[in-house]
Amino acid sequence: MNYSAPWWLPGGNLQTIWAALHSRRFLGPPPRFRRERWITPDNDFVDVDWLESNAPSGGSEPHARKSVGAPLLVVFHGLEGSSTSHYAEAFADVARSHGWACAVPHFRGCSGELNLAPRAYHSGDFAEIDWILRRFAQRHPGPVMAVGISLGGNALMRWAGEWGADARQVVAGVASVCSPLDLAASGWAIGRGFNRQVYTRMFLKTMVPKALKKLEQHPGLFDREKLLAARDLYAFDNVFTAPLHGFSNTEDYWARASAKPHLYKIGVPALVLNALNDPFIPVSSLPQAADVSGHVTLWQPAQGGHVGFPSEPFPGHVRVMPEAVAAFLAAQL
Repeated sequence: MNYSAPWWLPGGNLQTIWAALHSRRFLGPPPRFRRERWITPDNDFVDVDWLESNAPSGGSEPHARKSVGAPLLVVFHGLEGSSTSHYAEAFADVARSHGWACAVPHFRGCSGELNLAPRAYHSGDFAEIDWILRRFAQRHPGPVMAVGISLGGNALMRWAGEWGADARQVVAGVASVCSPLDLAASGWAIGRGFNRQVYTRMFLKTMVPKALKKLEQHPGLFDREKLLAARDLYAFDNVFTAPLHGFSNTEDYWARASAKPHLYKIGVPALVLNALNDPFIPVSSLPQAADVSGHVTLWQPAQGGHVGFPSEPFPGHVRVMPEAVAAFLAAQL
């Protein structure tokens, strides 16, 4: 991917923040979604938002599509993201321009309604990814492709590594964008300096209240005072994310959930895109050719920030990255 940031947006932080808050996400009318609720095997639910032009005409299952046989692009959002995130709307707009179906499955608790089970979601939830993707593959009449953004990309690549060549039975190709494939390196990076003051605070502002609602739902699930004392993602994960999802502590979670040690097992066409100036992800932690299988393509442009990649003209738009990723995935069909 050849990308150059506008001269008026120097540095990874500006490219990250401006893209999320001010850049245009779509070229035509805003993407409109229709929501479906899928009941999970453990009697919880995930909410799936379908791009309306390709959504089912009725009922609870995505049977008939406006374009029968057209590819389906599944977009897994990042930490505390949703179908309203700038990147989700941009990918939906790009999918629409290609005549593809598009769906954004929400990780549990991210659709605007608290999920039911005594669990939420995490960076390495490849079992949830597997259930969701297989359900799409069973019901969609065309090929399925998947892109994961940040946390969603790590979980997607963790799944691809877990299933190896068998992933081809489910998807034609996968891509991760600005994903923290080494969770420990990224976890420490986001907990320091400017990152701690801006991004960590932003995430905890929504994560802590949702966790407290989960505690009301399931009394005794974790230590409330320890959660309220958390000032970074390490502490939050130690109290909430790790124990609720079967990990002994944050170190165990970050080690076992990271996708980087599993990239060499991927057996489906995969794109791994990381900007070298991403504020969250140290360059030293990025995968190199020796870390991945021959099915993995690494794109590491010098600029872009974290899921930013804003382009001219002012105030900028964020379609350059989704277009490039879509072109990669289209080439795998």
